[in-house]
Amino acid sequence: MTESQKLQDEIQKQAMAKLAPLFTRYQLSLDYLEPALKWKSIVLVLGNFSSGKSTLINELFEMDIQRTGQSPTDDSFTILTAPDKDSAPREISGSSVINDERLPFTTFKKFGGQFAAHFSMKQLDSPLLEDMAIIDSPGMLDAITEKDRGYDYNGVIGDLAALADLVVLMFDPHKAGTVREVYDTIRNTLPGRSCEDRIIFVMSRIDECDNPADLVRSYGTLCWNLSQMTGRKDIPRIFMTYSPTLSRSPESMAAWATEREELKEKILTAPKLRVNHILQHIDKQAHELKMVAETMASFGDKTRRLLRKTGRLATLSALFCFLFLDIIIREFTGLPETTLISSLLDGSTGWPNLLIPVTGGVCVISLFFLFFSRFQFARLKKQASANPEQLIELDTAYRRQLWTQVASHVEMLLKGAILKEILAAHHGNLRKITRFISQDLQDFYRKIA
Repeated sequence: MTESQKLQDEIQKQAMAKLAPLFTRYQLSLDYLEPALKWKSIVLVLGNFSSGKSTLINELFEMDIQRTGQSPTDDSFTILTAPDKDSAPREISGSSVINDERLPFTTFKKFGGQFAAHFSMKQLDSPLLEDMAIIDSPGMLDAITEKDRGYDYNGVIGDLAALADLVVLMFDPHKAGTVREVYDTIRNTLPGRSCEDRIIFVMSRIDECDNPADLVRSYGTLCWNLSQMTGRKDIPRIFMTYSPTLSRSPESMAAWATEREELKEKILTAPKLRVNHILQHIDKQAHELKMVAETMASFGDKTRRLLRKTGRLATLSALFCFLFLDIIIREFTGLPETTLISSLLDGSTGWPNLLIPVTGGVCVISLFFLFFSRFQFARLKKQASANPEQLIELDTAYRRQLWTQVASHVEMLLKGAILKEILAAHHGNLRKITRFISQDLQDFYRKIA
């Protein structure tokens, strides 16, 4: 086991021991925390059907692993990795992959049997795949709906991107980003599931451009399309590559050979990014958990303030009943013969004198508590769930971004809040999460620095 793998195991143990119980406490699914901690480094390769995904993969491993062509040749997600120790290379069905608890794909059961039929794993004898896996994806198409695919394609892409240490997004010069599914992926899916530093943009098949002017036009078109899809003016680096074995004029591509090798090297060094990716993932999940706990703690504080206010009024009312209720009752009924105050004055107080005052005081406090729990707390929950963002400070862009991820969950927790749980030690939970972020997580960051 390498030092990186040992550190990964240590991170996994610490995170699950300290955060998992709190995830459960706040009804957050471990599906968002646990999968990224498992297995090995993952590279996800995306692009339209003619972008050269399979060709690039075949060249990385110098063997014909995936079928290639100018039209759709494979409509499945294929995981390429090395076999387990002492196992022979084989192909594993999607249903077996998503039911293997050792792998990070068990959450993909939610996409149904149609997806499982388009998902598989190929185990290959390759030293490059011992510490990493590459996922080849179906070519992206235009005007495709979930009904056409048979499963939630964008949902699958999002979950795979969240697991991946690198996402390689490929384009060809003839369709430089104009495909609908590419637009949806870049614009809507990837921003919330993967960090920008884990996305690589590649324009392949540049040898098919007739001349330098044609290449410049294709590159310019891709840059413009990326600016529209990302909504940004600053364009990320776009690697330019080609296939020497398929090129019509490999000698004219010699100027791009260095960049092509740099791209391959960047992809193959994905295992080195694994621990950093895991820490980023845990960091984000821990901060989201912290925001949920912070909101519930704030709501708990608000509930306690209202309860104290109601409690003070209940105490004063109970004290009034304790001292004067028997006097009021005597005015209307003639009983009791001796009130509590008169018995106190003549020194003859006994249990009969305390019966009405104590009963009255207890009833008043009970009625106030019933009023609080049935009406005041219910109204407070309704107000808080309608505007949960008012319970915390969203004073930075990062906190506002985190809030978009947890807002609906917080709203659900507030609507279903129980008074006993709200008065529990949310601040204690908040301190545990803060301590994990500021101490444990920072210790791991220092180890990889």
